[in-house]
Amino acid sequence: MQDREIRNGVLPAVIIVAILLGCVMSSVYAVPRRKKKEKNGSASSNGPTAQLFDVLNSSFGGKLNNFYLLADVYSDPSNPGQQYQRVLNVDYDKSLYFGRFVIHARSVRKMTPEQLAIYDPKQVYSFGGRDGQVFDKINPGPFGSETGDLYLAPPPGGGPLRTVPIDDSVTQEYQVLVSQYILPAVKKLAAQKQ
Repeated sequence: MQDREIRNGVLPAVIIVAILLGCVMSSVYAVPRRKKKEKNGSASSNGPTAQLFDVLNSSFGGKLNNFYLLADVYSDPSNPGQQYQRVLNVDYDKSLYFGRFVIHARSVRKMTPEQLAIYDPKQVYSFGGRDGQVFDKINPGPFGSETGDLYLAPPPGGGPLRTVPIDDSVTQEYQVLVSQYILPAVKKLAAQKQ
């Protein structure tokens, strides 16, 4: 009698555990359906990052290492009247996931025309000493729209670079660097290769 009571009590418990385990396992191993941002309007295939990746893939075989260029001139709010110029070192490797497209940005005092005639962007980048910002992008689309996009900057008081949340101002800054400086320079370089 006791053996029958155990089987009667255990069988329903085993069935319930099997059902629960099945539910848990199916939710753990279910592949979440994510909308690709490239398909919606915010990250179209016509965006600057997508255009840049297309040029890099078609004209440079999916790799571009240590491409240096001068970018924007800006005023330092903490030092009124002093202007700085941003210098970029761009790396792209289609075969990578993290680190696929990386922009290292440094700043130097605004260059004079004489200095610009003497020094190339790589030398100017070296004058900058250390990176002031790093943008690490994985896929086309607005910066920060994909898991894995990374932005590094020093804390407000200075110090080593650290991960900083990507807000609208960082996204906009990235877009300006890509669309106004990097993409035109890479297109020009690609045209020179032909």
